[in-house]
Amino acid sequence: MRFNIRGENIEVTGAIKEYVEKKISKLERYFETTPSTDVHVNLSVYNDEQRIEVTIPMTNLLLRGEVTHDDLYAAVDLVVDKLERQIRKYKTKINRKTRQNGAPKHVFAEMEKEIQNEEYDDSNEFEIVRTKRFNLKPMDSQEAILQMDMLGHSFFVFTNDESGDTNVVYRRNDGKYGLIEPHA
Repeated sequence: MRFNIRGENIEVTGAIKEYVEKKISKLERYFETTPSTDVHVNLSVYNDEQRIEVTIPMTNLLLRGEVTHDDLYAAVDLVVDKLERQIRKYKTKINRKTRQNGAPKHVFAEMEKEIQNEEYDDSNEFEIVRTKRFNLKPMDSQEAILQMDMLGHSFFVFTNDESGDTNVVYRRNDGKYGLIEPHA
């Protein structure tokens, strides 16, 4: 893993860099071969709160975690725990699906999908502040919900593997999930 560690309102000292690299490198044990990917770490301090954001894009998996805490070192530990839970949850889901469907053992669905919310401008016009493009990979709604939860988003766009249509899963206010399908 190659580390890209940035600091906002904080100087990234050698000790901080070493601690972050040591803790995040422990995630390598969950993979058969060491992932050759860039690890993006953003450290920031606002109002005496330390925040760490970690993004690890891989070919078939996107790991992302964000934690805010009073202590930077505790925040690093918590974000690594969060990433470990994501990996274990996803591997359990894939292995369960593999046993049910008889698919190849190490199948990961594409997770390089992220859509930013549109912001409302005071001039009563809608301003698109960011545009993302990504490939929609075929999957079922359960896998889409899992990926949405892993990314920490409230919705997720995917191609339904049965119908071939573009669908959206979303988290409802009551904590349950909804599915939006196009009407033929």
